[in-house]
Amino acid sequence: MFFDDVAQILDIATRTECSIFVLPDDVEVKLKHALILEPNAETKTQTISVEQVREFIALTNSRETSDRFYIIRPADAMNEAAENAFLKTLEEPKPFCHFVLITKQPTALLPTILSRAQIFFLRTANPLNAAPGAQAKIIAFAKRLVAAGPKELPDIALEITKSKTQPRETALAIIATTIELLYKSYFKTSNPKFLAKLPNFIKLYDNLSKNGHIKLHLVADLL
Repeated sequence: MFFDDVAQILDIATRTECSIFVLPDDVEVKLKHALILEPNAETKTQTISVEQVREFIALTNSRETSDRFYIIRPADAMNEAAENAFLKTLEEPKPFCHFVLITKQPTALLPTILSRAQIFFLRTANPLNAAPGAQAKIIAFAKRLVAAGPKELPDIALEITKSKTQPRETALAIIATTIELLYKSYFKTSNPKFLAKLPNFIKLYDNLSKNGHIKLHLVADLL
């Protein structure tokens, strides 16, 4: 969904348990009663660790009687362990707690987080026109998967699994890029067919990230 003014973020966030706002780096967000989690400025990696996320989540254990906002910026700075820790919190939402994830690259987040949050694009940012940041080969495979029918899936799966180096990482990159294309295609066209494909690709990403059989899931999960 789109919004036109940063001032709308407060109202949107109040109505959602977890919202993702796609914003440029220079856009400032101020919310009342907000706690903010950002990368530790003293670290060289500029990532948000699982320890930081756990400490941040622990702050939600206080019993809130009015809306409190928990901002993570940039949300894509969370490493995978941090994202998984955060995901557990989304599965058990608490009253008056609202998570606000700010990022320029929503599909850099785990698809399982995307499936449990609502995504909002600042209209002036034009994020839908930006090409995915993946390599050309990854994007080409993703486009084929978006358009593929049941008969094409086995051949595409075979091609993907032929990769001799890091086949699982390659497959996950392709699926993540496919999810990005589906989101962008839906928001640009409002065609429900793109939205209808998303649950299967999110399930596929989840299964592959848990070391599921690559070729088997590439076919079975998308049928």
